[in-house]
Amino acid sequence: MDFLTQNSKLKKTSKELGVRVFNFGIPAYKSASGKLTCPFAKDCVKYCYAQKGAYIWGNVSPAFERRYEATKLDTFVDLMTQEIRRKKVDFLRIHDSGDYYSPAYLEKWLQIARNNPQTKFYSYTKSVPLFENVELPENFDVIFSQGSKVDFLIEPETMRHSKIFKSAEELTIAGYVDASKIDLYATKWYNKNHKVGLIFH
Repeated sequence: MDFLTQNSKLKKTSKELGVRVFNFGIPAYKSASGKLTCPFAKDCVKYCYAQKGAYIWGNVSPAFERRYEATKLDTFVDLMTQEIRRKKVDFLRIHDSGDYYSPAYLEKWLQIARNNPQTKFYSYTKSVPLFENVELPENFDVIFSQGSKVDFLIEPETMRHSKIFKSAEELTIAGYVDASKIDLYATKWYNKNHKVGLIFH
């Protein structure tokens, strides 16, 4: 199975920064079986980019389902480690679609990161409660996304988080760094400002 791919934004990011950036995605919001893959999603369900366009074309949706089923396997950590090393991944964005749906699933990704110190891992997430009292590996970064059922758990002045704006001007005035075009500008490795801005599209 081809676990890791590159969406158009990550292809542009890779080219612009000269690094190998890949993504891993599972179904957005719900799997075909009805399992909530974004358990803390709220406002974003109405306009989720991962439930339209190229994300639902042809064989893309079934591929997300296959990856989701793979995440439940006891062998997922080993399978992903093999894929990361085979593709010589510099940066891996976890979930360009979907989210951490359980503590056990999050722990699998943390173990993958520990097994692969040569690769940097990052993800946007609304699953804020799953990260409470969790120690992240140094090569793992998380951006908490506003628009969830638990926004009150995000401390905007101290926690790395993302907010959606209507324009670049509005984003800049608010003191956020624009990560709309270059994905890695959301991460601690390219952006020391914990305020990450995205322009609505």
